[in-house]
Amino acid sequence: MVDAGFMTRDRHVANALDLLSAVFAEYPGRDFAIRLWDGTIWQPPDARQRRFTIVLNGPSALRRMFLPPTERKLGEAYMFGDFEIEGELYAAIDLARYLWEGWSLSDTLRFAPKLLRLPRRDAGGNSQIAQLSGEKHSVNRDRQAIQYHYDVSNEFYQLWLDEKMVYSCAYFEDANESIDSAQSRKLDYICRKLRLQPGDRLLDIGCGWGALIMHAARHYGVEALGITLAEKQLALANERIEAAGLSGRCQAQLLDYRNVDESRPFDKIVSVGMVEHVGRENLDVYFEKAYRCLKPGGVFLNHGITLFQAPQVPQYQAKDSFIQQYIFPDGDSQHIAYVLDVAAKAGFEVRDVESLREHYALTLKNWLARYEAQAATIRGMLGAVGYRRWRIYLAGARWAFEAGYNSIHQALLYKSRAGNGAHDDLPLTRADWYPA
Repeated sequence: MVDAGFMTRDRHVANALDLLSAVFAEYPGRDFAIRLWDGTIWQPPDARQRRFTIVLNGPSALRRMFLPPTERKLGEAYMFGDFEIEGELYAAIDLARYLWEGWSLSDTLRFAPKLLRLPRRDAGGNSQIAQLSGEKHSVNRDRQAIQYHYDVSNEFYQLWLDEKMVYSCAYFEDANESIDSAQSRKLDYICRKLRLQPGDRLLDIGCGWGALIMHAARHYGVEALGITLAEKQLALANERIEAAGLSGRCQAQLLDYRNVDESRPFDKIVSVGMVEHVGRENLDVYFEKAYRCLKPGGVFLNHGITLFQAPQVPQYQAKDSFIQQYIFPDGDSQHIAYVLDVAAKAGFEVRDVESLREHYALTLKNWLARYEAQAATIRGMLGAVGYRRWRIYLAGARWAFEAGYNSIHQALLYKSRAGNGAHDDLPLTRADWYPA
């Protein structure tokens, strides 16, 4: 007599093997394998040295992953433990891209009968999803979105960011430089691009834990104001400022950029990694506000993630985006050409634009390695699901910058003085940005 449970498992195994052979028939990669829940190994024909193995934790895994294999469904299947990745997590991202970009309606119709024969498993809850209320990119909703991401806990970010807690693209001299050194270099590079002078008043829109305003106050003698919507960030930023003895020269405030006082314009303005949260429909509001808050003859350095090409659907409307649901709710990056066009319409002259795409790929590579090195501690903080959520995000983000799907640009924007077409405020060359 054959055990009924064994027959059920055997039937699902045979179905899964048949399905995998069909799904990956045209996939060019040959450096992976898939291990089923009973230990059975599937690998592509002419398999090469294996870089990673996808481990399916039950017969329901493929159904969760492939109906259909959107970015969100694949991310959720990993996050909730339907499958594991042994070996190089980063190497598996390209396979995931093949699935979510190449899958068509005809594929769904073709594979649905096999997938529907596999058992269904409940997602295990969606408590990780951002629950935002109110009108998109209103002051109140933007605060909710920012706090969802940045106020996980200061201790969490301290585990894997650099010693200064700079949560934005570093600036590397070479690929082997430490993240601590590269972030310090980035802070100084921004200050030199702004050409800060003692006594300048500097506004930092989205100041994080205060690293940039502290660096500018300590090394360039400016009076700096940083603003953020993240309450935990704010508390630690001001603690760090006070501990460094810089309270008289810089401070952080809980303040939306739309509410900055315009009565005392700033000499220089900087925004690092914040414009992605503004929203396409508010981008003109953002640049117009910066323009009004800047003195004539001043510059605004806008540093933000950009897209390789404009999406057909705004990112914040992409319901199948894992990033939108679990990482950056309401995040909305644009193509650099659109960003610059809106800035110019607000009155700014575009003086310099620099892509740091490779630098962000290196930054994410460092962050991911440091994050994984703290796996046990982070699981204790966030649980297994939370740990996997952030891990797949960091790996996917690194892939997106290395592959060129995302970029990041620094744009130096100038507010001219009335009647001063010669721009005497700005040097003729960039020589002072790159000291010997």
